[in-house]
Amino acid sequence: MRIVVTGGAGFIGSHVTHHLLGQGHQVVVVDDLSRAGSERNDEWLQRQWGRRARVERVDVRDRFGVGRLVAAFAPELVYHLAGQVAVTSSVIDPRTDFEINAGGTLNVLEAARACGAGVIFTSTNKVYGALEGVGVVERHDRYEYADRPQGIDETHPLDFHSPYGCSKGAADQYVIDYARIYDMATVVFRMSCIYGERQHGNEDQGWLAHFAITALAGDPLTIYGDGKQVRDVLHVSDLLRAFDRARACARRGAGQVFNIGGGVSRTLSVWTQFGALLSKELGFQPAVRFGDWRPGDQRIYVSDIRKASRELQWQPAVSIPDGVHRLVDWVGARAASNGAAALDARVATA
Repeated sequence: MRIVVTGGAGFIGSHVTHHLLGQGHQVVVVDDLSRAGSERNDEWLQRQWGRRARVERVDVRDRFGVGRLVAAFAPELVYHLAGQVAVTSSVIDPRTDFEINAGGTLNVLEAARACGAGVIFTSTNKVYGALEGVGVVERHDRYEYADRPQGIDETHPLDFHSPYGCSKGAADQYVIDYARIYDMATVVFRMSCIYGERQHGNEDQGWLAHFAITALAGDPLTIYGDGKQVRDVLHVSDLLRAFDRARACARRGAGQVFNIGGGVSRTLSVWTQFGALLSKELGFQPAVRFGDWRPGDQRIYVSDIRKASRELQWQPAVSIPDGVHRLVDWVGARAASNGAAALDARVATA
Protein backbone atom coordinates (compact mmCIF):
# COMPACT_ATOMS: atom_id res chain seq x y z
CA MET A 1 0.00 0.00 0.00
CA ARG A 2 1.22 3.54 -0.76
CA ILE A 3 0.94 5.73 2.34
CA VAL A 4 1.85 9.34 3.14
CA VAL A 5 2.60 10.20 6.77
CA THR A 6 2.52 13.92 7.55
CA GLY A 7 4.56 14.72 10.65
CA GLY A 8 6.28 11.40 10.06
CA ALA A 9 9.49 12.48 11.80
CA GLY A 10 7.69 13.39 15.01
CA PHE A 11 7.30 11.14 18.03
CA ILE A 12 4.17 9.32 16.90
CA GLY A 13 4.96 9.80 13.23
CA SER A 14 8.36 8.12 13.40
CA HIS A 15 6.79 5.12 15.13
CA VAL A 16 4.05 4.97 12.49
CA THR A 17 6.57 5.26 9.65
CA HIS A 18 8.82 2.56 11.11
CA HIS A 19 5.81 0.31 11.71
CA LEU A 20 4.43 0.73 8.19
CA LEU A 21 7.80 0.16 6.53
CA GLY A 22 8.17 -2.99 8.62
CA GLN A 23 4.85 -4.19 7.21
CA GLY A 24 6.15 -3.72 3.66
CA HIS A 25 4.23 -0.58 2.70
CA GLN A 26 5.65 2.20 0.51
CA VAL A 27 5.84 5.31 2.68
CA VAL A 28 6.59 8.97 2.06
CA VAL A 29 7.05 11.23 5.08
CA VAL A 30 5.99 14.88 4.85
CA ASP A 31 7.65 16.89 7.61
CA ASP A 32 9.31 20.31 7.86
CA LEU A 33 11.52 19.01 10.73
CA SER A 34 10.76 22.11 12.79
CA ARG A 35 9.81 20.37 16.02
CA ALA A 36 12.55 19.64 18.56
CA GLY A 37 13.69 16.03 18.20
CA SER A 38 12.32 15.55 14.67
CA GLU A 39 15.75 15.69 13.04
CA ARG A 40 16.98 13.01 15.44
CA ASN A 41 13.95 10.86 14.60
CA ASP A 42 14.62 11.42 10.90
CA GLU A 43 18.23 10.29 11.37
CA TRP A 44 16.99 7.22 13.26
CA LEU A 45 14.63 6.31 10.42
CA GLN A 46 17.45 6.68 7.90
CA ARG A 47 19.66 4.36 9.96
CA GLN A 48 16.87 1.79 10.22
CA TRP A 49 15.58 1.86 6.67
CA GLY A 50 18.05 3.71 4.45
CA ARG A 51 16.55 4.84 1.15
CA ARG A 52 13.18 3.27 1.98
CA ALA A 53 12.68 6.01 4.58
CA ARG A 54 11.83 8.80 2.15
CA VAL A 55 11.40 12.13 3.96
CA GLU A 56 10.23 15.19 2.04
CA ARG A 57 10.82 18.47 3.84
CA VAL A 58 7.48 20.16 3.17
CA ASP A 59 5.39 22.37 5.47
CA VAL A 60 1.69 21.41 5.56
CA ARG A 61 0.88 25.12 5.26
CA ASP A 62 2.27 25.00 1.71
CA ARG A 63 -0.82 23.76 -0.13
CA PHE A 64 0.93 23.69 -3.50
CA GLY A 65 3.89 21.76 -2.14
CA VAL A 66 1.64 19.27 -0.35
CA GLY A 67 -0.60 18.95 -3.40
CA ARG A 68 2.28 18.32 -5.81
CA LEU A 69 3.90 15.71 -3.56
CA VAL A 70 0.68 13.81 -2.89
CA ALA A 71 -0.31 13.91 -6.56
CA ALA A 72 3.08 12.57 -7.65
CA PHE A 73 3.09 9.70 -5.12
CA ALA A 74 -0.66 8.93 -5.48
CA PRO A 75 -1.13 7.35 -2.04
CA GLU A 76 -4.07 5.18 -1.09
CA LEU A 77 -4.01 6.51 2.48
CA VAL A 78 -2.70 9.55 4.38
CA TYR A 79 -1.92 9.52 8.08
CA HIS A 80 -2.26 13.19 8.97
CA LEU A 81 -0.22 13.58 12.15
CA ALA A 82 1.48 16.95 11.50
CA GLY A 83 0.40 19.77 13.76
CA GLN A 84 1.12 22.47 16.30
CA VAL A 85 0.70 20.63 19.60
CA ALA A 86 1.15 23.15 22.45
CA VAL A 87 -1.73 24.99 24.12
CA THR A 88 0.59 27.73 25.41
CA SER A 89 2.07 28.31 21.95
CA SER A 90 -1.44 28.65 20.54
CA VAL A 91 -2.26 31.32 23.13
CA ILE A 92 0.89 33.28 22.26
CA ASP A 93 0.52 32.92 18.48
CA PRO A 94 -3.01 31.84 17.53
CA ARG A 95 -2.61 32.67 13.84
CA THR A 96 0.30 30.26 13.33
CA ASP A 97 -1.55 27.63 15.35
CA PHE A 98 -4.60 28.05 13.07
CA GLU A 99 -2.59 28.02 9.86
CA ILE A 100 -0.85 24.76 10.79
CA ASN A 101 -3.69 22.84 12.42
CA ALA A 102 -6.78 24.02 10.57
CA GLY A 103 -5.28 25.32 7.31
CA GLY A 104 -2.75 22.51 7.07
CA THR A 105 -5.46 19.91 7.53
CA LEU A 106 -7.55 21.46 4.75
CA ASN A 107 -4.49 21.33 2.47
CA VAL A 108 -3.98 17.64 3.26
CA LEU A 109 -7.68 16.82 2.77
CA GLU A 110 -7.77 18.56 -0.61
CA ALA A 111 -4.60 16.78 -1.74
CA ALA A 112 -6.04 13.44 -0.61
CA ARG A 113 -9.39 14.16 -2.29
CA ALA A 114 -7.67 14.88 -5.59
CA CYS A 115 -6.14 11.40 -5.70
CA GLY A 116 -8.90 9.45 -3.94
CA ALA A 117 -6.90 8.66 -0.79
CA GLY A 118 -8.35 8.01 2.64
CA VAL A 119 -7.23 10.04 5.68
CA ILE A 120 -6.65 9.05 9.30
CA PHE A 121 -6.40 12.20 11.40
CA THR A 122 -5.05 12.56 14.94
CA SER A 123 -7.24 14.99 16.87
CA THR A 124 -7.20 15.60 20.62
CA ASN A 125 -9.33 15.32 23.74
CA LYS A 126 -8.96 19.10 24.03
CA VAL A 127 -11.92 19.44 21.64
CA TYR A 128 -14.10 18.62 24.68
CA GLY A 129 -12.84 21.74 26.45
CA ALA A 130 -12.44 22.12 30.19
CA LEU A 131 -15.40 19.80 30.87
CA GLU A 132 -16.77 22.38 33.29
CA GLY A 133 -20.24 20.82 33.37
CA VAL A 134 -18.96 17.36 34.34
CA GLY A 135 -19.09 16.47 38.03
CA VAL A 136 -15.68 15.86 39.62
CA VAL A 137 -14.87 14.46 43.06
CA GLU A 138 -11.56 15.23 44.78
CA ARG A 139 -9.91 12.31 46.57
CA HIS A 140 -6.75 12.41 48.66
CA ASP A 141 -4.44 11.64 45.72
CA ARG A 142 -6.53 12.14 42.57
CA TYR A 143 -9.70 13.48 40.99
CA GLU A 144 -12.52 11.21 39.83
CA TYR A 145 -15.66 11.69 37.78
CA ALA A 146 -18.77 11.83 39.95
CA ASP A 147 -21.00 9.96 37.50
CA ARG A 148 -18.96 8.86 34.46
CA PRO A 149 -17.31 5.58 35.43
CA GLN A 150 -16.23 4.88 31.84
CA GLY A 151 -14.95 8.40 31.10
CA ILE A 152 -15.84 10.78 28.27
CA ASP A 153 -17.32 9.28 25.12
CA GLU A 154 -17.58 10.57 21.55
CA THR A 155 -21.10 11.93 22.04
CA HIS A 156 -19.94 14.47 24.62
CA PRO A 157 -20.58 18.04 23.37
CA LEU A 158 -17.61 19.79 21.80
CA ASP A 159 -16.48 22.89 23.68
CA PHE A 160 -13.26 24.21 22.16
CA HIS A 161 -11.14 25.90 24.83
CA SER A 162 -7.95 27.77 23.82
CA PRO A 163 -6.83 28.54 20.26
CA TYR A 164 -5.31 25.05 20.12
CA GLY A 165 -8.67 23.47 20.95
CA CYS A 166 -10.32 25.65 18.29
CA SER A 167 -7.82 24.85 15.53
CA LYS A 168 -7.76 21.10 16.20
CA GLY A 169 -11.52 21.09 16.63
CA ALA A 170 -12.06 22.84 13.31
CA ALA A 171 -9.73 20.34 11.61
CA ASP A 172 -11.52 17.47 13.34
CA GLN A 173 -14.87 18.63 11.94
CA TYR A 174 -13.48 19.14 8.43
CA VAL A 175 -12.18 15.56 8.39
CA ILE A 176 -15.58 14.22 9.44
CA ASP A 177 -17.43 16.36 6.92
CA TYR A 178 -15.22 15.32 4.00
CA ALA A 179 -16.52 11.77 4.49
CA ARG A 180 -20.10 13.06 4.22
CA ILE A 181 -19.66 15.58 1.41
CA TYR A 182 -17.01 13.90 -0.73
CA ASP A 183 -17.50 10.23 0.25
CA MET A 184 -13.91 9.98 1.47
CA ALA A 185 -12.71 7.28 3.84
CA THR A 186 -11.73 9.57 6.70
CA VAL A 187 -11.34 8.63 10.36
CA VAL A 188 -10.68 10.84 13.41
CA PHE A 189 -8.80 9.70 16.51
CA ARG A 190 -9.40 12.01 19.48
CA MET A 191 -6.35 11.05 21.47
CA SER A 192 -5.48 11.26 25.12
CA CYS A 193 -1.90 11.14 26.47
CA ILE A 194 0.31 9.05 24.19
CA TYR A 195 3.79 8.26 25.49
CA GLY A 196 6.79 6.11 24.71
CA GLU A 197 10.30 5.90 23.34
CA ARG A 198 11.68 8.67 21.12
CA GLN A 199 9.31 11.22 22.67
CA HIS A 200 11.16 14.50 23.19
CA GLY A 201 8.56 15.88 25.59
CA ASN A 202 8.29 19.36 27.06
CA GLU A 203 6.04 21.19 29.52
CA ASP A 204 3.31 21.63 26.91
CA GLN A 205 3.19 18.20 25.36
CA GLY A 206 4.45 14.72 26.23
CA TRP A 207 4.47 15.21 29.98
CA LEU A 208 5.54 11.70 31.00
CA ALA A 209 8.65 11.91 28.79
CA HIS A 210 9.26 15.50 29.87
CA PHE A 211 9.25 14.52 33.54
CA ALA A 212 11.66 11.63 32.94
CA ILE A 213 14.03 13.71 30.77
CA THR A 214 14.03 16.64 33.21
CA ALA A 215 14.56 14.45 36.27
CA LEU A 216 17.48 12.56 34.71
CA ALA A 217 19.05 15.90 33.75
CA GLY A 218 18.99 16.82 37.45
CA ASP A 219 16.58 19.73 36.98
CA PRO A 220 13.49 20.39 39.13
CA LEU A 221 10.09 19.45 37.75
CA THR A 222 7.30 22.03 37.64
CA ILE A 223 3.84 20.67 38.39
CA TYR A 224 1.05 23.00 37.32
CA GLY A 225 -1.92 22.68 39.65
CA ASP A 226 -1.92 20.35 42.64
CA GLY A 227 -0.60 17.21 40.94
CA LYS A 228 -3.85 15.31 41.52
CA GLN A 229 -5.16 15.89 38.00
CA VAL A 230 -5.80 12.58 36.25
CA ARG A 231 -5.12 11.45 32.69
CA ASP A 232 -5.49 8.16 30.88
CA VAL A 233 -2.25 7.24 29.17
CA LEU A 234 -1.50 4.98 26.22
CA HIS A 235 1.80 3.53 25.12
CA VAL A 236 2.59 4.31 21.49
CA SER A 237 2.75 0.61 20.54
CA ASP A 238 -0.92 0.28 21.48
CA LEU A 239 -1.72 3.31 19.30
CA LEU A 240 -0.02 1.60 16.34
CA ARG A 241 -2.36 -1.36 16.74
CA ALA A 242 -5.34 1.02 16.80
CA PHE A 243 -4.10 2.61 13.55
CA ASP A 244 -3.83 -0.85 11.99
CA ARG A 245 -7.41 -1.62 12.96
CA ALA A 246 -8.65 1.73 11.60
CA ARG A 247 -6.85 1.09 8.31
CA ALA A 248 -8.42 -2.36 8.07
CA CYS A 249 -11.88 -0.87 8.71
CA ALA A 250 -11.31 2.34 6.72
CA ARG A 251 -14.35 2.21 4.46
CA ARG A 252 -16.71 0.87 7.12
CA GLY A 253 -15.45 3.46 9.59
CA ALA A 254 -15.59 6.41 7.18
CA GLY A 255 -16.60 9.62 8.92
CA GLN A 256 -16.29 8.02 12.35
CA VAL A 257 -14.69 9.48 15.48
CA PHE A 258 -12.94 7.31 18.05
CA ASN A 259 -11.65 8.32 21.47
CA ILE A 260 -8.25 6.65 21.75
CA GLY A 261 -6.39 6.44 25.04
CA GLY A 262 -5.66 4.17 27.93
CA GLY A 263 -9.25 4.24 29.16
CA VAL A 264 -10.29 3.63 32.76
CA SER A 265 -7.79 0.77 33.21
CA ARG A 266 -4.78 3.00 32.50
CA THR A 267 -5.17 6.21 34.48
CA LEU A 268 -2.92 7.97 36.93
CA SER A 269 -2.61 11.34 38.56
CA VAL A 270 0.03 13.61 37.10
CA TRP A 271 2.20 13.67 40.20
CA THR A 272 0.64 12.25 43.37
CA GLN A 273 0.65 8.82 41.69
CA PHE A 274 3.06 9.10 38.77
CA GLY A 275 5.70 10.66 41.03
CA ALA A 276 6.07 7.46 43.03
CA LEU A 277 6.27 5.32 39.89
CA LEU A 278 8.86 7.60 38.29
CA SER A 279 10.96 7.73 41.47
CA LYS A 280 10.99 3.94 41.63
CA GLU A 281 12.19 3.68 38.03
CA LEU A 282 14.85 6.39 38.48
CA GLY A 283 16.04 5.21 41.86
CA PHE A 284 15.73 8.69 43.38
CA GLN A 285 13.11 11.32 44.20
CA PRO A 286 13.15 14.20 41.68
CA ALA A 287 13.01 17.77 42.94
CA VAL A 288 9.56 19.29 42.43
CA ARG A 289 8.03 22.76 42.51
CA PHE A 290 4.41 23.71 41.95
CA GLY A 291 2.92 26.41 39.70
CA ASP A 292 -0.55 27.82 39.09
CA TRP A 293 -3.18 25.95 37.11
CA ARG A 294 -2.99 26.70 33.39
CA PRO A 295 -5.98 27.93 31.33
CA GLY A 296 -8.25 25.11 30.22
CA ASP A 297 -6.39 22.45 32.24
CA GLN A 298 -8.81 19.64 33.06
CA ARG A 299 -8.91 18.27 36.62
CA ILE A 300 -9.52 14.89 35.04
CA TYR A 301 -9.75 13.53 31.54
CA VAL A 302 -10.35 9.83 30.87
CA SER A 303 -11.25 8.49 27.44
CA ASP A 304 -14.22 6.18 27.12
CA ILE A 305 -12.72 3.75 24.60
CA ARG A 306 -15.66 1.34 24.36
CA LYS A 307 -16.54 2.46 20.81
CA ALA A 308 -13.02 1.66 19.57
CA SER A 309 -13.18 -1.65 21.40
CA ARG A 310 -16.54 -2.50 19.87
CA GLU A 311 -16.04 -1.28 16.29
CA LEU A 312 -12.29 -1.67 15.79
CA GLN A 313 -11.85 -4.73 18.03
CA TRP A 314 -9.03 -2.92 19.80
CA GLN A 315 -7.90 -2.72 23.43
CA PRO A 316 -4.71 -1.38 25.07
CA ALA A 317 -2.25 -4.11 26.02
CA VAL A 318 0.78 -2.36 27.59
CA SER A 319 0.43 -1.72 31.32
CA ILE A 320 1.47 1.62 32.83
CA PRO A 321 4.43 0.14 34.80
CA ASP A 322 5.70 -1.66 31.69
CA GLY A 323 5.26 1.38 29.46
CA VAL A 324 6.93 3.75 31.91
CA HIS A 325 9.82 1.29 32.32
CA ARG A 326 10.37 1.29 28.55
CA LEU A 327 10.21 5.08 28.43
CA VAL A 328 12.68 5.61 31.27
CA ASP A 329 15.06 3.02 29.79
CA TRP A 330 15.06 4.95 26.50
CA VAL A 331 15.57 8.30 28.25
CA GLY A 332 18.44 6.86 30.27
CA ALA A 333 20.12 5.36 27.19
CA ARG A 334 19.70 8.66 25.34
CA ALA A 335 21.22 10.59 28.24
CA ALA A 336 24.17 8.20 28.40
CA SER A 337 24.71 8.47 24.64
CA ASN A 338 24.56 12.26 24.74
CA GLY A 339 27.01 12.30 27.63
CA ALA A 340 29.45 10.09 25.76
CA ALA A 341 29.15 12.23 22.63
CA ALA A 342 29.82 15.38 24.64
CA LEU A 343 32.89 13.77 26.24
CA ASP A 344 34.22 12.69 22.81
CA ALA A 345 33.76 16.24 21.53
CA ARG A 346 35.66 17.70 24.48
CA VAL A 347 38.52 15.22 24.02
CA ALA A 348 38.70 15.90 20.27
CA THR A 349 39.04 19.64 20.80
CA ALA A 350 41.45 19.45 23.75
